[in-house]
Amino acid sequence: MTGIPAYGVASEAALLAALRKLPALCALTLDELETANFTGMAHDHIRLKGKGLILRVPRVSQWGLPAEVNLAYQSACFSRAEASKLTPRLFAVLPPGPALAMGALLVEEIPGRKVRLPADLAALADCLSRIHRLPLPAPEARRPLLSPLHPLAQLLATIELQSGFMPRAPLAPAAAAQLEDELAWARRFVAARAHQAGPSSLIVTDSHPGNFVLHPTGKAYFVDLEKAMYALPAIDLAHATLYTSTRFDPDVDAVLTREEAARFYRHYLATLEHASAEAQLPWLAPVRRLVWLRTTTWCVKWLVESQGSDGWSRRRLDARLSTHLEECVADFLSPARIESLRSELEADERVGLGL
Repeated sequence: MTGIPAYGVASEAALLAALRKLPALCALTLDELETANFTGMAHDHIRLKGKGLILRVPRVSQWGLPAEVNLAYQSACFSRAEASKLTPRLFAVLPPGPALAMGALLVEEIPGRKVRLPADLAALADCLSRIHRLPLPAPEARRPLLSPLHPLAQLLATIELQSGFMPRAPLAPAAAAQLEDELAWARRFVAARAHQAGPSSLIVTDSHPGNFVLHPTGKAYFVDLEKAMYALPAIDLAHATLYTSTRFDPDVDAVLTREEAARFYRHYLATLEHASAEAQLPWLAPVRRLVWLRTTTWCVKWLVESQGSDGWSRRRLDARLSTHLEECVADFLSPARIESLRSELEADERVGLGL
């Protein structure tokens, strides 16, 4: 094996010893390990050749969780989503230790390719629908996954936290002013719906198209189960189709037309029972606007953190992904792009996404 990830793995020998503790891998050799060529910010991926398995090695917890808590949360994410049959199965959890500072998850490798947009949008909609239609556990059975009583308030809290970086970010005055306007709208909207929880299901949260793999059968699998929770399905639908999502992964990097995005929503709604689809409709457009603001303020946070000498954002990315991300962030935070996307999102609210 060559090219051991720079973060999380002490050495090849230590990694091999940790994996050999699993009875099914007691005879594993270094020649059977190779670095998987997956783009991603929070994990390194190591393929076990001929085993159909991928080792997910956390570089960092994006939610700032301690190593053991982070592993337990991710393990629950994979376990809860497995019944959809469109996510990788969890094989084993390797605890934090000398070999793996943050531990690791050993999961099923999903064969296939990156999705292509707009051609694969229906497959993405089908995948999310299968996950969203899983039985909803009783509130006390949802832990350790997050299950906010008011998902909109939780979404706004994330936006508020990230927007706190705005004073330190090198934003154009026009961009900052527009984001402040959006924050004011978000606060008004969330306050107006304070007593409306909306439909809830298991959602994957980080549903940008780069986190899917298209299987040879034509089915899309969601493979990056790090941030699943119980909340509004509209969050996943927005993050799968927004401009700031479809451009995020350099291997996908596509721009959808409004009609293509609307077609995705229509396909998704057609997979639901009539009552469920009707319950979703009032949330789709406004949550889309909130998720855009969540992503855009994340870009503000990333811009500030990546400037520091200890900022993890740039140090842990390969050069290609880092360059692409820098270009995207510059685009996403430009006054012209913000103005264009705000106009589109406001229009979507007026016409209900054309649904």
